Amino acid sequence: MAGVAPTPLLKDELDIVIPTIRNLDFLEMWRPFFEQYHLIIVQDGDPSKTINVPKGFDYELYNRNDINRILGPKASCISFKDSACRCFGYMVSKKKYIYTIDDDCFVAKDPSGKDINALEQHIKNLLCPSTPFFFNTLYDPYRDGADFVRGYPFSLRHGTPTAVSHGLWLNIPDYDAPTQLVKPLERNSRFVDAVLTIPKGTLFPMCGMNLAFDRELIGPAMYFGLMGDGQPIGRYDDMWAGWCVKVICDHLGLGVKTGLPYIWHSKASNPFVNLKKEYKGIFWQEEIIPFFQSATLSKDCTSVQQCYIELSKQVRDKLAKVDPYFQKLADAMVTWIEAWDELNPSQKVESEAPNGSSK
Repeated sequence: MAGVAPTPLLKDELDIVIPTIRNLDFLEMWRPFFEQYHLIIVQDGDPSKTINVPKGFDYELYNRNDINRILGPKASCISFKDSACRCFGYMVSKKKYIYTIDDDCFVAKDPSGKDINALEQHIKNLLCPSTPFFFNTLYDPYRDGADFVRGYPFSLRHGTPTAVSHGLWLNIPDYDAPTQLVKPLERNSRFVDAVLTIPKGTLFPMCGMNLAFDRELIGPAMYFGLMGDGQPIGRYDDMWAGWCVKVICDHLGLGVKTGLPYIWHSKASNPFVNLKKEYKGIFWQEEIIPFFQSATLSKDCTSVQQCYIELSKQVRDKLAKVDPYFQKLADAMVTWIEAWDELNPSQKVESEAPNGSSK
């Protein structure tokens, strides 16, 4: 659209975090979009395995030995043999924004056949206000060609800062194991050209394979839990983070957007392996979700860290009766915040912002 300012690249303000167990050949497809950014690669599994990264990328790579060395005893809060290890990258980043993507995700095409610059759309989402307090029926009212509809309160049209941009996927949908088993051939080919703010008080299942967030606004809450090796559950890491994040964003007056951009999810994981990882979570979520739906935070909680610690206490008090695992998870949530503040002492001070304050 003529006269519209181009989207800032934020190349000095954004890190791309990638969890992986394999060589990162998939980056070649992303080279036009990612090469100018700094990558933080978190290697899962065997730390003695060499991960090859295509030439020309600026990156730092951390394996389990590095995590243990940097965090010491607090490394216990970082999952092993699970993509939840990616949140270590959020912790060590020094940038304002984070984009995280899985290594089986490729560049998607829009209906016209043009390559989608997912990162550019995420940046647009994050730099544009959200509207969590009143739903606009034209979805994102700040987008070119849209506006607030008749009846939308003028007092709310300034919006709130956007903390999270949740992108979607073409080809392989993000299904749980039971749905994978009954719909093994289902593919998502539907491109919906829309971005919307998730309303206040509404939870959502956050997927970590195409996700961006404002690290300064919500970073300490982006803990992907204690999953994988040695734990009774897996594949709930990003969803756990999303439930915690949404409760805290609602409390602090921050926004969460979902919709564009799309990436191409290239392969489905084994549904039988997934079912083994998800089995307990499928039962537990029927109590976890009502817990988050009813969770409230005190007015004294004015920083993300304070909110997260209070939420951890509620997890301990109310979910430990579901299974002793949640006692362990609550302890890990506290350890995560302690480790975050150790590595980010300046943000600990900066995060003591007034409730609902803007950037």
